[in-house]
Formats: sequence, structure tokens, C-alpha cells
Amino acid sequence: MGFHIPLEVEVVVGLLVLVILFAFTAFAKLYRKAGPHEALVVYGFRGTRIVKGKGTVVIPMIENFHELSLELMSFDVAPKQDLYTKQGVAVTVEAVAQIKVKSDNESIMTASEQFLTKNPIEREGLIRLVMEGHLRGIIGQLTVEEIVKQPEMVSDRMRSTCAEDMSKMGLEVISFTIKEVRDQNEYITNMGRPDIARIKRDADVATAEAERDTAMRRAIATREAAVAKAQADQERVLAETLSQTKQAESQRDLDLKKAEYTESVKKQQATADKAYEIQTNVMQQQLVVEAVKVQRAEKEQQVLVQEAEISRREKELIATVLKPAEIERQRIEALAAAEKQRLTLEAEGKAASTRNQGEAEAEIIFKKGEAEAKAMNVKAEAFQEYNQAAVIDKLITGMPEIVRALAAPLAQVDRITVVSTGDGKTAGVNKITGDIAQMAAQVPALFEALSGMNMQELMSKVRTIGDKAPKPEAAPES
Repeated sequence: MGFHIPLEVEVVVGLLVLVILFAFTAFAKLYRKAGPHEALVVYGFRGTRIVKGKGTVVIPMIENFHELSLELMSFDVAPKQDLYTKQGVAVTVEAVAQIKVKSDNESIMTASEQFLTKNPIEREGLIRLVMEGHLRGIIGQLTVEEIVKQPEMVSDRMRSTCAEDMSKMGLEVISFTIKEVRDQNEYITNMGRPDIARIKRDADVATAEAERDTAMRRAIATREAAVAKAQADQERVLAETLSQTKQAESQRDLDLKKAEYTESVKKQQATADKAYEIQTNVMQQQLVVEAVKVQRAEKEQQVLVQEAEISRREKELIATVLKPAEIERQRIEALAAAEKQRLTLEAEGKAASTRNQGEAEAEIIFKKGEAEAKAMNVKAEAFQEYNQAAVIDKLITGMPEIVRALAAPLAQVDRITVVSTGDGKTAGVNKITGDIAQMAAQVPALFEALSGMNMQELMSKVRTIGDKAPKPEAAPES
């Protein structure tokens, strides 16, 4: 079963809706809005108020309002009577003025008092009368030349002069522009004639001067063209003559160069043939010389090999004979010193219990050392018995071994090629044996280098043949 609304409720709701709609409609009619181009002047029970750019409620019967336009008003300012200038010349001036109501509330109230009940035509008529009066006063202070040539100055004066009167009416002058200035006596027309005549005269003079300059330049150009043509003809003839001369000289030089080239070719051919023969002989001689150089280089290399082998043998003798003997001597001395030190320390350690045994062993060692010293003295005496003959005998008897060691590298050579240059004393097999003899003669120098002893001084200390060495004095017994 559906829900049913009573008829009385529906009627009441409908009446309420109608009342609300009526209230909104009434309020809408009472609410007045001012656009951006106008102002509402509301007056009545609540006094006078200005409304701009918004809305307000105007209560009927007790309040009323008027709209005041704030738009720009543009109209012509053209006095029908002639205006007289400072010179007494009657002129007619036509201008355009643009005026509007100021936007502040005070100016709007002032403009409302002045123009609110007047239509636009009456309003413009009042403003035009004020502006024509000011224009008449300004024109009377100026000359025709100033009015015609300086219209901006007239406009500025007009705005500054009218500003106070316009402000009293709540208005402001936005712009004032002069459109036309004329007179009935053709003063303005005649005013420009001197300038026109001067300009025309200057134009005629400029035209005459230009024609004169043109004629002069044309004559100069014609003369320069004739001179240039004559010079060009002369230069052309001269150039043709020079060209023919150059051609003849070039042909002559070419013939001369051909003859010189032919002669040079023949000379070079003859020189080349002769040079080939000479070069062939020179190359044959160089081949012989190079062969000799090769043989000499081989010989020098062989000598270097021999010298290297001799040096190696010398170093080997030093390393295998002298150095081991020196090392052995140093080892024996070190062992003896170490043994003596050891025995001395042992003897001192056992001094309390084994003094007699230590003294006996020390005596034995001392006697042994004394015996070795006496043996060395005997050997020294024997060496002192050597005279020059003995020393020479030792050196000579050791010479074969040294020479054999020096010549040992030659035993490793399979073949020796001897090249002789004609001098038999310094070449061939004699040179090889001579080199070996020279190496053997260097043995004393080798001995001096290894031992640090001068051979001559050593020989001077050896007594001569027949002399006897002095007997060494016996050491006193302790």
C-alpha cells in the first residue's frame, strides 16, 4: 500500500513555493546593480550614496536612484564666431575634446548636482560653452604662426586652463586636439608662400647645378675615354711589338739551348764512357785492397784470439798456482794461531790441577815452532846462497813452461793463412814467432805485476857469482 500525501499539505507546500518565488522576484526588482561604466546615485530615507561596480537594494516609496554615466564624452569645439589672434587676424578653429566624469565619489556627487537632470545634449552644450570661452582667450594670446606650427602647445594650454573649471563640475579633460585652422583673408596660405618660393628657388638652383655638374662630368668622361682609348691603342701596338720581340728571343734561346743540350749530351756520353773505364780499373784495385783488408782483419782477429788465450792462461796460472799457495799459507797460519789460542785457553782453564802437563805440551809446541823457524832460516840461508847465475837458471828453466802455456792457443788453430805485403821482416811466419818471443819477454813484467816486486831491485840484491852470503847470527838461547 503506497504512501498518500493529503491534499491540504500539497496546497500548503504550493503556496509556500509561490510565496518564496514572489519574494525572490520582489527582491530582484528592488536590487539595483551599477556597471563599470556608470554610477548609481541613490537618495531617499537613508540619505544620498554613490554605488560603483556593485549592487544595492533600493526600497520603493522611500528611496529612489539615478544612473550617471562615467563613459568618455567626445564632441567638437568649433566656435561659430571668428577668433582673433594676437596679430588681430580673424581665424576659425575646429577642435575635438574628450571629457569624462572623474571616478572619485566627491566628483561624482558634484557632477550629479550639475548634470543629473540634464540630457546628454544639454550637458554637452554647457561644457562646449566653457571650452569655447577658454579657447577664445588662448587664441588671443598667440600668433597665427604659433597656432599653425605648434598645435600641441595650444592643446597643452587648453587642458591646463580648463582643468580648474572642469574640476568644479566634477569633470576632467582627457584630450584636446585641434583639427583645423583657417582664415578668410588667406593669411595662412600666404604665410607659406615665401617658404614655397625659397624651396622652389633652391630646387631650381639645385637642378641647374646638377645639370652643370652632369655636363662637366660628361665632358670629362668623354675626354678621359678618348685619352684612355689612345693610350690603349699605343699600349696595344707596344704590346704586339714586345710580343713579337719576345717570340723571336724565345725562338733564339730555344735554338741555343737545343745546341747546348746536344753538345752537353755528347760531352756527358764521352765522359761517361771514360769514367766507366776508370771506374772499372778503380773497382778492380779496390777489390784487391779489400781482399788484403779482409786477410789483415782475419789476422788481427787471430791475434786477438791468441792474446785472449794468453790472458786466460795467465789468469789460470795465477788462480791454480799462486793463489792456492797463498791461501794454503794463510790457512796454516790461521790453524796454528787457532791451535795456540785453544791450547792457551785450555791451559789456563786447567791451571790448578794440570799445570805441569800444560807446561810440557807448551814446551813441545814451542820446540816444534822453533824447529820450523830454524828450518825456515836454513831455507833463507840457502836462498841467500843463490847468486845471479842461480836466479837466472830458475828463470830460464821455467821459461819453456811459460812459453808452452802462451803458445798453447796456437795448437787449437787448424790453419793459418799468411798474407805478405812485400816486407819479409814484419810479415809471414816470422811475425808469429816474433810475437811469441815478445810475449815471453813480458814474463818479468807479469811477475812484477803479480808479486808487486821490482825485478831489477830483486836482481840487485842477489849476490854476484863468487860472492858468499854472510852467515846469519845465531839467536840467543833463552
